[in-house]
Amino acid sequence: MATGSNPAESADKQLDRQGDGQSVGVPADGEVEGSSFNPLGNPGMKHWQAGYIENPGLEDRGNIFFAAVEMTRMPMVVTDPRQPDNPIVFANRAFLDLTMYEEQDVIGRNCRMLQGPDTDPDTVREIRDALAERRACALDILNYKADGSAFWNGLYIGPIFDQDGELLYFFASQMDITQRRAIEQSSVQAQKMEAIGQLTAGMAHDFNNLLQVISGNLELALLAIGPGTRAAEPIARAQSAAMKAGKLTQQLLTFARKQRLDPRRVNLNALLVEFSDLMVRTLGDHVRLQLDLRPGLPSCKLDPTHLEMALLNVVINARDAMPAGGEVRIRTELLAAEEAAKGAPPAPAQVRVSIADEGVGMTPDVMRRATEPFFTTKGPGTGLGLAMVHGFVQQSRGRLELDSTPGKGTVVRMLFPVDAGAATDAEAGADSALPAPSPDEHPGKPCILVVEDNEDVRELAESMLDSAGYAVVSAPSGEEALVLLEGERDIDLVFTDVMMPGGMNGLQLADQVRARRPDTPILITTGYMDELPPASRAQPLDILTKPYRQEELLSRVRAILPSSRPGLAG
Repeated sequence: MATGSNPAESADKQLDRQGDGQSVGVPADGEVEGSSFNPLGNPGMKHWQAGYIENPGLEDRGNIFFAAVEMTRMPMVVTDPRQPDNPIVFANRAFLDLTMYEEQDVIGRNCRMLQGPDTDPDTVREIRDALAERRACALDILNYKADGSAFWNGLYIGPIFDQDGELLYFFASQMDITQRRAIEQSSVQAQKMEAIGQLTAGMAHDFNNLLQVISGNLELALLAIGPGTRAAEPIARAQSAAMKAGKLTQQLLTFARKQRLDPRRVNLNALLVEFSDLMVRTLGDHVRLQLDLRPGLPSCKLDPTHLEMALLNVVINARDAMPAGGEVRIRTELLAAEEAAKGAPPAPAQVRVSIADEGVGMTPDVMRRATEPFFTTKGPGTGLGLAMVHGFVQQSRGRLELDSTPGKGTVVRMLFPVDAGAATDAEAGADSALPAPSPDEHPGKPCILVVEDNEDVRELAESMLDSAGYAVVSAPSGEEALVLLEGERDIDLVFTDVMMPGGMNGLQLADQVRARRPDTPILITTGYMDELPPASRAQPLDILTKPYRQEELLSRVRAILPSSRPGLAG
């Protein structure tokens, strides 16, 4: 809030006299700029913050100035502090339009009639203090219309005195700035997301390298000692904790929209059926899970792991909203193009997944903030759940919708575009199966060049590939990798990290490999999306996200080199 001068402070100011002294004003001089929106577009200097008048009456309504007040779209009121409770004695038609009150319901009442349950008491106190000190003030306040709907009011109040300095009236102008505040809050939210994303992305590379070394060596140790030994169980627990740490990093990157997704053709019905066991265990004994799946649902191109994480977050929220038990209903639907687009230009058909609960529901204010990072109503909760869901859905070219009624429950809807040329269940299942290569098709060992600046990660990748029967050569930089490529003519695959400080990075190396050996495939590994080029890159990239397990690495290598599966693999 900003306040103007009181009468004593205005005594030394140069006054603005109008009408041969009939009215005298105290110029604002840029002092009263406390609202989030300034209709002037600059600090007000010449408009009045206080006025002194000769004729204190309100009866003269036959001049041009009264017509101007009634014709303006700026809501205005005048109150009389000489009367008990400082009632409204004049309100123009624009004020009635704004507040939806009738004139007879306004005249004689104090302006607190516009306050409601969420009006900030501190803001109200600031207004009262300014009025008590006979100062102008400007601020934003949450007010309520006659129908109970809330709006943000850009409020300006100034005092009016007679020629002897006696306080006669307060004049107030208002402006509905609800939409402007919503835009500003969206901008702040975007800036917050970007700041969090930059912070998270900055640490993701090094953190994922550390996790890769920890989880990978634990995996190799577990394979070496065998599953029946006493050390196997604590090693497995440590490995599980390391993978959870990796998933936490991915969640942070996902809601910051910097996580690299691995989209595949996915049939949502099949995924929901397979994932239902875990959802049932998550919901517990008191909450039932009901699946209502549309037959023949076409496939979507999504990252199945992140979709499962999103489903699990929504299901956990549903469970927590029903402490006494209830039912969670998951439904899939196919929306035709015109229905999905909702009046927008033609769009592809969409698959909608709806998760409905019978819980406590959310108020409109809570629902508006539900996808905001770190916003939670669950006490010790992190506030990342729906933020991650929102980030994943948007990255997947989809849309997230929330519908909630206090006391009745919440419905979360995720809409995803149907994959172009997607098949139905049977076709998608057949299409997604990769043919198993025959171990006899290539009697020699395929040679893989590992390029990684981190020695621990490089040695781990070498061990994973070597134990699976591949021949491995390695280089700590892109420059050294090119030297090896010139000398080794039998390298079948280049496996490179993206970020290699100090020289050639993995993407530049990939360009050099394609220029010199266009038939040599390249597998790239990275911990976060910012390392990757825009989607418009001429040739697609095969990406393996860090931290990865040995089987994930070997599965990707076998897919790239299907005819050269080593006999020792597995």
